Amino acid sequence: SRSAVERAKAQRIAVNTVIQGTAADLVKLAMLRVEKLLTERGLGARLLLQIHDELVFEVPIAEVEQTKAVVKEAMEGAAKLSIPLKTSIEVGANWGEIH
Repeated sequence: SRSAVERAKAQRIAVNTVIQGTAADLVKLAMLRVEKLLTERGLGARLLLQIHDELVFEVPIAEVEQTKAVVKEAMEGAAKLSIPLKTSIEVGANWGEIH
């Protein structure tokens, strides 16, 4: 395009697509790992929802600490990168309580 504004817009979209697409891929890989580890370890947690880079689980109260460890392991190990992936985990009775 001859318009500098249109070119700049297209460039932003192109750059954001790579970044956002990669982040989405990492979340999907982590979701697969979480499900696999939860099943292997016999835990009853269920993945309910994914919102951007956030996962929401329903977890039996007796399994909260074990599930937190599994989710952290799966999320932070979703891919081998040159920088570490860090995960924070919040626990509450409902989604509104932790936000």
